[in-house]
Amino acid sequence: MDYPEFTESHLTYKDFCMDNKPAGNYGEDLACEYLKQQGYKILDRNYRIRGGEIDIVAKDGDYLVFVEVKSRWSHEYGPPSESMTPWKIKHLLKTAQFYVQKINWGEKPYRLDFVSIDFAEDKNNPKIELIKNITS
Repeated sequence: MDYPEFTESHLTYKDFCMDNKPAGNYGEDLACEYLKQQGYKILDRNYRIRGGEIDIVAKDGDYLVFVEVKSRWSHEYGPPSESMTPWKIKHLLKTAQFYVQKINWGEKPYRLDFVSIDFAEDKNNPKIELIKNITS
């Protein structure tokens, strides 16, 4: 997979170290491109309610999918997958349920997926991992 090169034409590595927002947005952009390549259709990004946020809302076949994206530039605080705690899953489910009600999704299936973007080994070629249905 070809990723946008991490160069001066984008933000610098120092920019990402100083502020998590650009790093998060860059990670979410990469995740969207990756998900599209996997056949997902992106419907919404950064859906917020009081007490929660969903990074990406997408369709994968008949499923409505709520995707949490975590990017890490080092493993100082562990790999990206370790950020997915029971507390975080609880808040994601609450936010997903609001979204399902908002769009009148009814009894059709939905799930939570997780995309890990790991820049620790190579800042220009991150390792991307998709974990489907993190609640099962």
